Amino acid sequence: MAADASRRSAQIDAPRKLGVVAGGGGLPRRVVDRCLAEGRPVFVFALKGAAEEGLFDDVPHCWVRLGAAGEYLKRAQAEGIQDLCMVGPVKRPSLPAMRPDAAALKILTRIGAKALGDDGLLRAVIAYLESEHGFRVVGVEEILTDLSPEPGLLGRHAPDAAAESDVLRGRAVLKALAAADVGQAVVVQEGLVLGVEAIEGTDALIERCAALKREGPGGVLIKAAKTGQEMRADRPTLGPRTIERARDAGLRGVAVEAGRTLLVDRDRMIEIADAAGLFLLAMPPLDQA
Repeated sequence: MAADASRRSAQIDAPRKLGVVAGGGGLPRRVVDRCLAEGRPVFVFALKGAAEEGLFDDVPHCWVRLGAAGEYLKRAQAEGIQDLCMVGPVKRPSLPAMRPDAAALKILTRIGAKALGDDGLLRAVIAYLESEHGFRVVGVEEILTDLSPEPGLLGRHAPDAAAESDVLRGRAVLKALAAADVGQAVVVQEGLVLGVEAIEGTDALIERCAALKREGPGGVLIKAAKTGQEMRADRPTLGPRTIERARDAGLRGVAVEAGRTLLVDRDRMIEIADAAGLFLLAMPPLDQA
């Protein structure tokens, strides 16, 4: 009886096995490394066409096609996975390009037209995984707890009054767009909206706005979560490359939503911004004044 009690105690105390659904970039690897450092069992589902080749060769993993939900679920159950974390950007393909299998079609049929946007689709997928298959979907911030900044200035340079006005304008635009489930970023210059993020992503938005800038002080990139966004699967994320692109596009600063935006390699981001004379600001959440 004592042995049985000991085994039950060990099962209760054992860390829950995490399945990492890996998209692009280096953030999925950081999640894996944190699990390894903490002794948490981990398995990686590397998404074909998104995850970086060779990044997970040293850990248990398999490659899966985005539309192969049945294969993914079967392997997750076989691996004894309890928690799932979706991390890293994935370009959303058209329905024919996705080639959904029977399980994926079941999900798409259930959500229908009410989930046309990315957030609606991800919300429906998470609900399906949790309610029908018993997985617990966790956000990357539950594993990497040090990536979301507190409100305040992050580098040496501060926005002037005109830039602060552009930040306020950007916040208002993002609030207005939230219900449409469009994007998470906007570029504003002297009160003019140069561009709004859509399916192309933040980096492409910056490049597009570089050709649209007006004379005078450069524009400002404002990035924040959509109101009511499903943060476990699509949390706003920036890294050093975004700051480099903002610099190259002639922007004068970047404002992100504190507590809800992930900054990957924050020290390097600040270093680039400081060297370029850009301000890097963590602004209060959009639902605050």
